[in-house]
Amino acid sequence: MYKVEKISKPLTLGEGPHWDVQTQCLYYVDIKKGSILCYNRELNKNYSAVVGEGKKPVSLIIPVESQKNRFVITMKNDVVLVTWDGSSTDVTDMEVIASMEPEDNTNRLNDGKADPQGRLWAGTMGKEVVDEVTQKKGYEPDKGSLYTLHKDKSIKKQLTKLGIANGLAWTEDKKKMYYIDSLKKRVDSYDYDDETGNISNEKVVFDFIKNDLPGFPDGMTMDAEGKLFVANYGGSQVLKIDPVSGELLDKIPIPALNVTSVAFGGSNLDELYVTTASADKPTVEGEENDGCLYRVTNLQTKGLTPHNIVM
Repeated sequence: MYKVEKISKPLTLGEGPHWDVQTQCLYYVDIKKGSILCYNRELNKNYSAVVGEGKKPVSLIIPVESQKNRFVITMKNDVVLVTWDGSSTDVTDMEVIASMEPEDNTNRLNDGKADPQGRLWAGTMGKEVVDEVTQKKGYEPDKGSLYTLHKDKSIKKQLTKLGIANGLAWTEDKKKMYYIDSLKKRVDSYDYDDETGNISNEKVVFDFIKNDLPGFPDGMTMDAEGKLFVANYGGSQVLKIDPVSGELLDKIPIPALNVTSVAFGGSNLDELYVTTASADKPTVEGEENDGCLYRVTNLQTKGLTPHNIVM
């Protein structure tokens, strides 16, 4: 039986969890507050720092390999190198190293990860819009793209006409990449060339609509057995999926409506850390659960070693 623990106070839009094996800490972000956070596993304590006065959305944080206290983050459309000790309230040495799209573009960067070579993959999404008839909130369709930032700082546009660029995962043999465009409500696979970073041969491996699932797929990670763990935004759960057979293997209930992303962590990589976003109304009456960080244990599996940025 899974054990689910709440290990943080509520955030506005928790996202981008990344476990750093070196520091044994989980790094993540609150996108709308423009802040980066660190969960120190040993101290069981969360720390946060607001970046650039919180005026721009910060959607990911990934450590730079072999450079202590150095991280790559994204701010709006920029990829930024920062120094942070993981506990102070300020970051230093901010340097913009790339811009995925022009500053005046209404898009913003969203989810991203480092691939097995340490290249940054990050995607954009359109601005929030309100349907004039239903008054429901949504996002501009087909505005996003998926980019790769190479070590020489050159940028390659990998995919276009995306809704919300989200989850990424690579197989241990470095031959497949899995990817989520949330608005398409599915998980796609690509043949992946580790040397060049090129992808090809798109295939749908799991469809939310065909499986009668609520909400949207969001962030994603892979375990050592090649199974995908997918955050179900609007579904109060994490889904365990076999990408080879397309089978839905399990559902892990999370006591928050909007589950945003997942990452394996802990000393044995056998804990699943789950970020969530705040909701319009409480999911569990009388409890502040939405927007919190959760830890899931008793999974009977472990994750792959996370990739850091190589510069």
